[in-house]
Amino acid sequence: MEKVIAVIVSYNRHSQLSECIEAIRNQTRKPNTILVVNNGSSDYTTVWLDKQEDIQQIYQENTGSAGGYHAGITWGYVHDYTWIWCMGDDGYPKENALEILLHSEGPEIGLLNSAVINKEDKQSFVWKTNHYNKLAEVHEESIHGVAHLFNGTLIHRSIISKVGMPEKKLFIKGVEAEYFYRITKQFKIPAKTVSQSIYYHPADLSSYSKEWELKNAMTTYFYLRNQFEVLKSKHSSKLSAFIFYHIFIYKFITTIINTQQHQKIQKIGFTCWSMKDALFNNYSSTPELVKRKILSQYSHSIKSLVFVPIKNFFLSVFVPSYFEAANAAKA
Repeated sequence: MEKVIAVIVSYNRHSQLSECIEAIRNQTRKPNTILVVNNGSSDYTTVWLDKQEDIQQIYQENTGSAGGYHAGITWGYVHDYTWIWCMGDDGYPKENALEILLHSEGPEIGLLNSAVINKEDKQSFVWKTNHYNKLAEVHEESIHGVAHLFNGTLIHRSIISKVGMPEKKLFIKGVEAEYFYRITKQFKIPAKTVSQSIYYHPADLSSYSKEWELKNAMTTYFYLRNQFEVLKSKHSSKLSAFIFYHIFIYKFITTIINTQQHQKIQKIGFTCWSMKDALFNNYSSTPELVKRKILSQYSHSIKSLVFVPIKNFFLSVFVPSYFEAANAAKA
């Protein structure tokens, strides 16, 4: 019998994690094992997990979703599971989601994904694309070429043996897209979303066309930096990825200029810093380092960035220093 392991990556979301675990326990086709990758949670998550007798746990420092899925998929692969069912702690599968995914497997093994539905209204799609709109209109059993990874994603071990693991260096924001393109573009493995298999997930309300605060832009740094790695997986040549990445950055800066009311110069500088790290293959920045750099270099006002340096320059030229004034007084 083919063995299935459910892999959930969690960080400080105890209540949502317990909801996800309960949904997995109530599946019509239960996974053989439930594995939670606990990314250094500091809330009640660890205490609660230690009390659950039917859950395997990997406890590690916070390595983001990338490091979490890297660890969880590696564990499932090493322990000879046939299918690895991946999801985050902020969503949960409908009771028959796994059974439908397993029954939808065709003659050619591919990447299988549930349809991701807004957990609030239980109707609308979380991510709307032309493919998903088509799915809503005609109620097809599956849409090929579409998958939103790590939201009820079922991966066969044969795919992992060819493609490898998710890029843990990405931390967050882009690991899903990079892995998807590596599977489907580089290795030509088919992917499909199975419409009757439902995974409930919060709606993504983030938008960079709305005002955003630079001091809270830690995840934006990873989004901007990691996009280059995503494009390298998506396109066949590095030159194409290089060109499309610069187009992406240009559009992002244009959006800043056209939509942001505050700290435009700082946000452009912040974007250029993220781009520089991407182009120079610098993946050493941790969330703490990113936050500190934002606060120290990019979160100042226009006054402190422009007028204060000008003021200090004129003071240094025209106003005598303390020592000059002291010497003059002694004379």
